[in-house]
Amino acid sequence: MNNKELQTALAAKLEMSTSEVDLFLQSTVDAMVDQLKANKTINIQGFGSFEVRKKEERVTVNPLTKVRSMVPSKLSLAFKTSTVYKDKIKDLPRHE
Repeated sequence: MNNKELQTALAAKLEMSTSEVDLFLQSTVDAMVDQLKANKTINIQGFGSFEVRKKEERVTVNPLTKVRSMVPSKLSLAFKTSTVYKDKIKDLPRHE
């Protein structure tokens, strides 16, 4: 599902226009980004939690040239699925 499809589905479910849904989604994302920039965790009940984690610097080795290089530390976004959500989707058929 892409952004347009999500907007259309939400607009139909909430009986709103797609432009109103677009504004709502953008406002939601902006609020989430503000919280993550403030290094706060976002918990969405029944869905999961988002948090910013720091990945420490590390040494990597190119398998072809065997040259070692240092990868600097960086911040990354982590998502942990809630157990409620895991239970909801565990019985879905697998695509193999």
